[in-house]
Amino acid sequence: MNKKTATESGGVTPPASIVAALKRILKPLVRMLLHFQITFPFLSELLKSVYVDVAENELALTNKPQTDTRISLITGVHRKDTKRLRGALKEGEVLPEVVSAGAQLVAKWVSDDDYLDKKGDPIALPLRGTTPSFEGLVQSVCKQDLRPRVVLDEWERLGIASVVDDKVCLRSDAFVPQTGVDEKAFYLGMNVADHLAAAGRNIREDSSPYFERCVYYEGLDDRSIAELKSMSEKDGMKLLKKLNKRALELKAEQDKEGTRRFNTGVYVYHEKQD
Repeated sequence: MNKKTATESGGVTPPASIVAALKRILKPLVRMLLHFQITFPFLSELLKSVYVDVAENELALTNKPQTDTRISLITGVHRKDTKRLRGALKEGEVLPEVVSAGAQLVAKWVSDDDYLDKKGDPIALPLRGTTPSFEGLVQSVCKQDLRPRVVLDEWERLGIASVVDDKVCLRSDAFVPQTGVDEKAFYLGMNVADHLAAAGRNIREDSSPYFERCVYYEGLDDRSIAELKSMSEKDGMKLLKKLNKRALELKAEQDKEGTRRFNTGVYVYHEKQD
């Protein structure tokens, strides 16, 4: 077992490998934060609130009330800050309306046989009148909550769909808005958080790890990168469509609404080596 030494803050020295991994994770995060002019003081205050939140909700002792003193001891956050942050109103995660409705609409459009051609690709839909139609798709998912025109206007703004010859065409295979910071930020938070949750559990525990694999190569030229990128996007989308179709089928077969959620994804990244 690695020997742990006390730090000036009263904690212990973490394994060097964990510190190295954390530094690597934080670099692209800080790069993004600086792009949005989010400075260290703002992040520091946000981190305090997250530390307190995790300790409050995930590290409580059975049948014992959580106290400011204990949370301060666990997190290293000063007791006066702990008390203030625990008493603050928690802001819920805001799900943009176009995301909540749109994700369901696209899921049905790319998996329901009524909306696919013989190759399994989503067909262009008349706005209204015939069956199937974009109006019918929206009404089947959203009932009377959203008007089809409202959904279409927002999708055109986000680059998700376009109208060609009076038909609505899905412009991307997956529901990833091309514009709209709020929508992109929602998926950023959900997907990166879930990936970190899976990876974090895998490194904390040895039993029943979450599936997490990657293909990593160095020394590739531009042609090789282009081919691998295209292959990843094509085959990755096939997998996502297959999983999406099966998830819809499984949910329809359930006797009642379940209480668990599932998330899996595919990403591609490449850059010039130092």
